[in-house]
Amino acid sequence: MNATTGKAVLPAVRRAAKRGVTLIEVMIVVVILGLIAGSVAVAVLPRLTKAQIETTRTSAKSLRTAAETWKGENGGTDCPTVQVLVQSKMIDSASKLSDAWDNPFKITCEDDEIYVFSAGPDKREGTKDDIRVPETQQPTS
Repeated sequence: MNATTGKAVLPAVRRAAKRGVTLIEVMIVVVILGLIAGSVAVAVLPRLTKAQIETTRTSAKSLRTAAETWKGENGGTDCPTVQVLVQSKMIDSASKLSDAWDNPFKITCEDDEIYVFSAGPDKREGTKDDIRVPETQQPTS
């Protein structure tokens, strides 16, 4: 019994349980969940792109170091490719050999300098989002 009215509460609870959930209530919950998912996506996607760029830059620096070591050991004017670095065991074959967008890195050598290049998020060469290591100069292809 309800202390204030003196009536039984149990029949009202049974009726509500039998009634179930209306379509409007379900739609409201779905809309709320959609708004939450949308706001999370807006907050996370820019960070994902930034993380991909940093990961690509770090991988390119590692490749450049391996290419410099290879060139120091082998001499000459040859410029190593990623495959040559793997074959000569300068880098592990299990290493990430492509950028964060699954495009292969390009290695070029000019005037005793080694450049490692990625086309970046738009996957097109020669645009402002290209990633170059070292960043000071753009290599010619």
